[in-house]
Amino acid sequence: MAKKLMLILNPCAGMRAANRCLADIIGLFCARDFVTTVFVTGKRGDATRWVGEYGAQYDVIACIGGDGTFNETLHGILESGIRAQIGYIPAGSTNDFANSLGLPLDPMAAAAEIAEGAPRPFDAGKFGSRYFSYVASFGAFTHASYSTPQAVKNFLGHLAYILESTRDLPYMKPASIKLDADGEIFEGEYLFGAISNSTSLGGILTIDPNIVDMNDGKFEVMLIRPPETAADLAEIVRALTNRQYRCGMIDFASAGRITVLSNPETGWSLDGEFEPGQDGVTIENLHSAVNLLCK
Repeated sequence: MAKKLMLILNPCAGMRAANRCLADIIGLFCARDFVTTVFVTGKRGDATRWVGEYGAQYDVIACIGGDGTFNETLHGILESGIRAQIGYIPAGSTNDFANSLGLPLDPMAAAAEIAEGAPRPFDAGKFGSRYFSYVASFGAFTHASYSTPQAVKNFLGHLAYILESTRDLPYMKPASIKLDADGEIFEGEYLFGAISNSTSLGGILTIDPNIVDMNDGKFEVMLIRPPETAADLAEIVRALTNRQYRCGMIDFASAGRITVLSNPETGWSLDGEFEPGQDGVTIENLHSAVNLLCK
C-alpha cells in the first residue's frame, strides 16, 4: 500500500541546489510507492503551520531546507502530537544537524535514505514552550546564525557565519547567567553558551563525537567565559582544540533538564532561529521524541 508523503520545500535555502532536482526527488519517491504532496514555504512559520493543519493526513513528513526549516517541521510535529515519521533533505548553508547524523548532503542521496531507510529515534529539545532539534544558544556566534542575510549565507556558506561572528566579537557583552544542569550549578559571566545535541555548532565550534550521543536523553552544556587576557584566550582555544572542555575558562556538563536564569535582554538562538530572552526558562531533553528516516 502506498504511503502518503508531505514534502516541505524551502526554495531559498542554501545554494538552491535541491530546487533544480525537485522533479527527480518526487520521481524517486513515486518509484518507491510514495504519494507525494509538495508544500513550498514563502515566509517564516509556514512549515510549522502546514504540519499542524495537514500533517495528520500523512505517514511521512519530510523537508528540504536548512536547520531552520527542519526546526519548523519538527516543531509542527511535536506541537501537534502527530506520530508521522520525519525525513530531512539538508539543503542549507551549514546543516549542523545533518552533519552530526551523517546524513548525505546530496539531495538525491538524502531522498533515497528517506525512501529506503528505517526510523531511528533521536532526542529533541523543548525551550519553554518551543521545540528545537539540536541547539539552544546565546552570546557570541549566536547572532550571526539569524542575522546574516540569506543571500550572503547562500553565497559564502560557513564563511558567512565566521565573518559575521568575527565582526561581532569586539562588541559582544558577556551575559550574566545562573544555570542548573540536573543539580549542577554554574553561575557567572559568559561570552557564549550552548545546550546542544550535536557535534557541530554553526559550522564554527565542534564537540567531540565520542561525547555526543544524540539519543541518550541528555544535552551537552558548554559555557565559555569572556577572556580578559591572551592567556585566557589561549586556554579556551587549547581546550576546544584538545576537546578537554572542563577548564578555568569553560564550564561543561551533560544533563537532561536545564534551568537558566538570565537577563531577559539576552537573546537566544534555537537551531539558528531567533528566540527572545526570558528571566528564566527550563530546557528539557525529550528522549527519543523524533523518529527520523535514515540508514
